[in-house]
Amino acid sequence: MLLRKLTLREIHLRLLSPFETSFGKIEHRRILLVEADAEGITGWGESTAGENPFYSYETVETDWLILRDYLWPILKGRELASASEVWDLFAPVRGHNMAKAALESAVWDAEAKQKNLPLAKLIGGTLEEIPCGVSIGIQPTIAGLLSKVEAELAAGYQRIKIKIKPGLDIEPVRALRERFPRLRLMADANSAYGLEDAPLLKALDAYYLIMIEQPLGWDDIFSHAELQRQLETPVCLDECIRELEHARAAIKTGACRIINIKLGRVGGHTAARRIHDLCRANSIPVWCGGMLESGVGRAHNIAMSSLENFKLPGDVSASRRYWDEDIIQPEVEVSRQGTIRVPSAAGIGYTPRIDRIESLTRRREILE
Repeated sequence: MLLRKLTLREIHLRLLSPFETSFGKIEHRRILLVEADAEGITGWGESTAGENPFYSYETVETDWLILRDYLWPILKGRELASASEVWDLFAPVRGHNMAKAALESAVWDAEAKQKNLPLAKLIGGTLEEIPCGVSIGIQPTIAGLLSKVEAELAAGYQRIKIKIKPGLDIEPVRALRERFPRLRLMADANSAYGLEDAPLLKALDAYYLIMIEQPLGWDDIFSHAELQRQLETPVCLDECIRELEHARAAIKTGACRIINIKLGRVGGHTAARRIHDLCRANSIPVWCGGMLESGVGRAHNIAMSSLENFKLPGDVSASRRYWDEDIIQPEVEVSRQGTIRVPSAAGIGYTPRIDRIESLTRRREILE
């Protein structure tokens, strides 16, 4: 593949309802799309960076700069035998994994289309159907939370994740467990607690959660190891795992029993597969976390989730949970059994709707 052109686009999408976590409320998304031209074959990728540097130091603005000034110059005009080469070519640029993943995943999509293969097959996926869970933001009332969970269960989702933060933790978990005794339930703190909160987090053991996700500092593997020794509930690491060596350190120290793999956070399909393989070798199950992606990012998540060690339902849910109209066709749909069929068409398996994307575009830059 010879990469000839890169198009960066920023689109704006409004969420159907606000999504609140421990670090704030999101009502609309600024999304950076990457369109890579490989000898006339177009591959699509998406940056999962947020509007603000709260989940990660990366933002739409930083990713735009890194893609334009540092990553594209490494790849432009370069002949690639495979998209698997891209991750190592990007090694001189430290960090900025979401920017790397946006471009790397677009190259993977182009290669899969060139070879007329589903992206899932090209990256080594074996699952033909993936189980789906759903992530529910912090709700203003317990009654509202119960009603929302009931609706998601009726839609077929196999697992419920709720966001928690200090002051909104024990009560919502208790209420859900009392209302839904057999619910596969987990709680996500997004680094809202400190090790001094271990007694409070220990109290969550009584509610049989399948995991507590990222309770402590976003880069603090050591404290998570101390916390996991005090809890019966498995700790799942998210923000802490940005590189293969972070996963290795977390496994070696016993900082977690589960790892959440986000394509953007780890830098793309090659890095995700390496972390997946390490976890599989150490009997650590993984699952796919969500970042309020558009259909392009969601399609890449589906492909990644087809790898065999994605044992737990991920946050890859239906397009219509978030947007009144997505930017791909067909839109992502979840079956009544709470699953998504892995596409069999070439590339990501979904077609970007250029007319819809153009109508949502707020800026564009073409790099040749």
